[in-house]
Amino acid sequence: MATVEELLENAETRMGQAIEALHRGFNTMRVGRANPSLVENLQVDYQGVVMGLNQLALITAPDARSLVIQPWDKNMIAPVERAIFKSELGMTPSNDGSTVRLVMPPTTEERRKELLKQVGRRVEEGRIAVRNIRRDVLERLRSLEKVKELSQDEGRRAQQKLQQKTDAHINLIDKASLAKETEVLDS
Repeated sequence: MATVEELLENAETRMGQAIEALHRGFNTMRVGRANPSLVENLQVDYQGVVMGLNQLALITAPDARSLVIQPWDKNMIAPVERAIFKSELGMTPSNDGSTVRLVMPPTTEERRKELLKQVGRRVEEGRIAVRNIRRDVLERLRSLEKVKELSQDEGRRAQQKLQQKTDAHINLIDKASLAKETEVLDS
């Protein structure tokens, strides 16, 4: 059975991973500026094998409004374009036979509202993940109390520490949310 310290460390690690997942999700959102992370994890079906676009091509952002994708193999251009069409990016790729170019359209008011909804959904998913981790650790702490491996006072102190960690991570999620919402509104 894990010790209280191990449980709390594990909770902190898992909560940190939930926040990292939130940031990765934010990076895949198209908000005005071209960023290779928008497309690097797109799944491309090439000759029956599904791979991430970053494994099949070099992705660069030559300026703030465009991305250039240079597949290692020229035969991958059509599958790359299909993957972009299937994604929720809302961009139309163009190719010159050796590279695929994506031009970022200006962000409309309607698109901003849609992006704000996506931000809200991702933030709520992050909060739920942190709360689920708290609930899991709380259940483990209570089971330790039941089998008398942990006194009630120690259990209460551990629960307070867990709540402090939870509050700190929820606060980090709120800060990330505010920053992303500001980025969306300024785009």
